[in-house]
Amino acid sequence: MPRKPKKGYYVRGEFVAEGSELDLELEAERTGGVPSRTELKRESTELQKLGEDLLTLRRDLYERLALPESLDDALNAVRKITNFEGRRRQMQYVGKLMRGLEEETRQAIRDALQEQHSGSAQQTLALHAAERWRDDLIARDEALQQWLDAHPATDAQQLRALIRQARKDGAVPDADAVSKGLAPRRSRAFRDIFQIVRETLDGPDDE
Repeated sequence: MPRKPKKGYYVRGEFVAEGSELDLELEAERTGGVPSRTELKRESTELQKLGEDLLTLRRDLYERLALPESLDDALNAVRKITNFEGRRRQMQYVGKLMRGLEEETRQAIRDALQEQHSGSAQQTLALHAAERWRDDLIARDEALQQWLDAHPATDAQQLRALIRQARKDGAVPDADAVSKGLAPRRSRAFRDIFQIVRETLDGPDDE
């Protein structure tokens, strides 16, 4: 039995089936820019992802957004759902609520997420800087004076004693031992040096 031909029309020599994505896009052009089904689906996916990202936002940044109560309740419900299918359906509902937000609110959410990301990156850099100073102080005599020149408020006697103890404990393991998982447990002095360095770098500038 011959297949029934699809309904449609030709545009610039190309057949356009009724109900196809191209048909919907052409219809949108004719009706003054109504979004196509593809565009609506893409927007829905993006907003659902934005809703998922909201679940990772720090409490202070989240509260600053002052989201609608319905969206806040929906997100709180997601946090309590452990069933995969139930969580998926709830996130679809979150996406639907996200579509109802003003663009200004959506942008505020994006800005808050970016602020959190930037803050995390800065914290990582600060952590690495403290680790470098700690290792340098233990490895080189000259590093202590360099540190005291940069941070004169440091208790030099305490830091000097901790460095001596860390060296005695063998606090900086050999790189090869680290790679093989054979590095000894770090000593108390090693950890205390890091704490002093970290608190000093995180604190106000020295007078």
